[in-house]
Amino acid sequence: MQRLGEMDSFPEFLNGSSIHDGSDAKVPLPWAGFITLSLLMAVFSITSVVLNTTVIVVTLRHKQLRQPLNFALVNLAVADLGITLTGSVPYVVTNAVGYYIMGRVGCVTEGFCVALFGITSLCTVALIAVERLFVVCKPLGTITFQSKHAAGGLALSWLWSLIWNTPPLFGWGSYQLEGVGTSCGPDWQSRDFKNMSYIICYFSLCFAVPFVIIVVSYSWLLYTLRQVAKVGGGAAARAEATVARMVVMMVLAFLVSWLPYATLALMVIFNPDVQLPVLVKVVPIYMAKSSTVYNPMIYIYMNKQFQRYAIPLLMCKDPWPTEDDASDVQTVVSPMNNKISPE
Repeated sequence: MQRLGEMDSFPEFLNGSSIHDGSDAKVPLPWAGFITLSLLMAVFSITSVVLNTTVIVVTLRHKQLRQPLNFALVNLAVADLGITLTGSVPYVVTNAVGYYIMGRVGCVTEGFCVALFGITSLCTVALIAVERLFVVCKPLGTITFQSKHAAGGLALSWLWSLIWNTPPLFGWGSYQLEGVGTSCGPDWQSRDFKNMSYIICYFSLCFAVPFVIIVVSYSWLLYTLRQVAKVGGGAAARAEATVARMVVMMVLAFLVSWLPYATLALMVIFNPDVQLPVLVKVVPIYMAKSSTVYNPMIYIYMNKQFQRYAIPLLMCKDPWPTEDDASDVQTVVSPMNNKISPE
């Protein structure tokens, strides 16, 4: 990871020249490598914008989908869209030119926004996993997950993320270049006491705690789903199990996407002088940014009711079903959480 000085000229920062000028300055990737990263992220960015916008528009457009759990899914889509617009799209541009072009202010802005949306997304996934845990596994008995619970949990997710991503703007911690110098994030490498104290608190409270919550909920859900599969159940139980499987898939996809980045960050925290191959530095960042595509894909694929509205919109074929069509959608009102679930 590279540290960012106070200067605004990034080509000079990267050993005094850009990769375009034919000089002998050392660059982390060949030109073809930067272009490949740019093209791949462009594909993921376009896909993310289309799918997450579809989730938001369709859910807000159709009252049948405005349920507490779906509010959390919309919040996840908003956060993922934020990551795409403030992190992935700039990543496309900076890799296309081969170095960071947005200056110190741009780096801090990108680092703050991506971290804000990323931690909010992580907390939202934890919230969804906990909701399924209480509803399906019933550790505290039958609980009705209402709109007020969803609103409170989502507000807490944004507040928690804002609280812990704001300090670098005021000197406790910082945002610096990372990877091959074409994106910005929290400074995991500095040995400065203020930065180290911030990074330890940040990693523990914004990564480790949500991660433990997600893993515990995920494991408990898997166990419960296996028990339901063995004993069978009524329509409501089957509907809850279907939604729980969707959440398990979302949690798994999120962990696969973000664990490499968290591992890389942890490695740099404990050994800031570690020399890593370029791919080891790039792939975790790339996977984390591409995670914005997986959740809407899983949701659209596994929720038949949502498919009813999303697929026509994506195909530009009669995206708004008539009232008669809407009334034909098969749903199950679960007594366990009083929400509409796919049959």
